[in-house]
Amino acid sequence: MKTTKHLTLQIFGLSALVVCAFAGYAMPKVEQPQLQTLAIKTSVMDNNNYEAQVETKMYPAPNENMVQHILTLPKLNDESQYLIEIQIGQNKLVDCNKVRLMGEIHTLSLDGWGYPYYQVDSMIQAPSTKMMCTEAKTAQFISLNDTITQEYDSRLAKVFYLPKEAQLRYRIWRAASEFKFSGQ
Repeated sequence: MKTTKHLTLQIFGLSALVVCAFAGYAMPKVEQPQLQTLAIKTSVMDNNNYEAQVETKMYPAPNENMVQHILTLPKLNDESQYLIEIQIGQNKLVDCNKVRLMGEIHTLSLDGWGYPYYQVDSMIQAPSTKMMCTEAKTAQFISLNDTITQEYDSRLAKVFYLPKEAQLRYRIWRAASEFKFSGQ
């Protein structure tokens, strides 16, 4: 009995060692040094601390209860290889129930310029499920159902007008491979 238990522990320990030794080969690390050092300039201003910036002075100042978010993207060598994904939502303490936000992202055009900007007039919490949850609440970013995904373009700042309680988060995507044709 003692020998069987000892042998089982040795086999388990050896298999754990083998799994750990080869784990690095199963999950290769993808280096993206350019994305890690990409310095996107962000500005957040409400109607009390609004200051017109050179690259966005043509956009209107935010209204009361609204905040202007500006993303200024740095120039890249081959911008056609990149996308920017933008989510609008709120950080909330949530339990196991499904929580959603309702609101609409309007794409507007700047009069006389034709430049696009985005506006969310209001966000409210949608009805959620009512399950009994045993775990503690955790902080999560709850986004509107709409996600904005655009080609990376450093020539024009991305401008958003959001309610004061809203938050904006973004990430940059980079093409990892060339296009392939189907059926070949």
